[in-house]
Amino acid sequence: MTATTEPQPRIATLDIVRGVAVMGILAMNVIAFAMPIEAYMNPAAYGLDTTADFIAWAFSFIFVDGKMRGLFSFLFGASMLLVIERAGAAGRSAVSVHFRRMGWLAIFGLLHYYLVWFGDILFLYSVIGMIAWLFRDRDSESLIKWAFWLILAQFALMALFAWSFDTLSEAAAAPGADPEVVRQWTAMKAGFGVPSAATLAQDLALYRGGYGDIVVARFTTQGTTPFMNLFLLGSETLGYMLLGMAALKSGFLTGDWDKGAYRRTVLIGLGVGVPAYAVMTWLLVASDFSVSMVLATTMAASVVFRPAMIYAYAALIILATRRSGWLVDRIAAAGRAAFTNYLGTSLVMTILFYGYGFGLYGTMGRAEVWLVVTAMWAVMLLWSRAWLDRYRYGPFEWLWRTLARGQVQPMRRLPA
Repeated sequence: MTATTEPQPRIATLDIVRGVAVMGILAMNVIAFAMPIEAYMNPAAYGLDTTADFIAWAFSFIFVDGKMRGLFSFLFGASMLLVIERAGAAGRSAVSVHFRRMGWLAIFGLLHYYLVWFGDILFLYSVIGMIAWLFRDRDSESLIKWAFWLILAQFALMALFAWSFDTLSEAAAAPGADPEVVRQWTAMKAGFGVPSAATLAQDLALYRGGYGDIVVARFTTQGTTPFMNLFLLGSETLGYMLLGMAALKSGFLTGDWDKGAYRRTVLIGLGVGVPAYAVMTWLLVASDFSVSMVLATTMAASVVFRPAMIYAYAALIILATRRSGWLVDRIAAAGRAAFTNYLGTSLVMTILFYGYGFGLYGTMGRAEVWLVVTAMWAVMLLWSRAWLDRYRYGPFEWLWRTLARGQVQPMRRLPA
């Protein structure tokens, strides 16, 4: 189809920051694509064989882990609010537009989770996005206050989880411990410690096997994970979305602040966050990546310092890309097609690593997978700009928009 009118003008900074975020997410997700899931939480579990692997882990933990997911959530909240406001301004029902979009996103997310990859965030975003609707009319100050309490609640939940592990481990180690307590402690430790040789062998066999076995295992042993994530990550995710909404309303994400304000945000955010994460890195290494320390740092303490780094990254990206150029334009295009890039990455990575594709699962270290990340970044930057020069939306963006609006959307751009 050919468009008779072009879409409303886009806010370039939103696309640029979103582009960096969707590319950055791959830098952490690649571990869960390429290795047993325990390696994502605890580097000692798998893929930490060389000095280069250790450096790759430390860099990712300090500068990438959680920050890119948070930045993506930040941008999701801002973009969601923009869609709501523009729907109202155009005379359409904002509530209908929003909840139809979130409803279809939930379907995409569940299909992605069960049929493609277990690390889906779309279902989480869709449900939390529905809740975020309730905050659409609040001012920036109110949104930031709500976000503060939500992130504090996330910290409290993770701290309680870490404390319960320590309590359970002591009870399991006590003489004459209840067998049920020992079972619970063993199950909890399995997800955050170094898995046994038998567990690793079972995991490697599964993901080096056929597609059908992987899907069946996901339904039977991980079927409730998308719904559990609502409880485990919902508070923090909503907090980030509200921060993104506040950043849009305040002009932060539209690039309206002066350079000095952005520079101060960068200096404060990185000045707080980087040393804190460096200390957590030292604690993890000093404890030999004990399960207790993994929970206390990566699950609990990191929640406190992550927002400062998210704001700093957003400000740094806005400062660095104020002048357009070929790279900035391509990053913005990757951000405009972020939905397609996110889902497309899952398709490419699972084909690359799983047994029904090239079967590289469990064969690469943490340093080596950066080669895969870099190659995929290049693909994102190349295809996104070329596609969007000809079409109005990325393929999955077009499908989402078509389903949410209940009619086929125009795809081709008008000739210049």
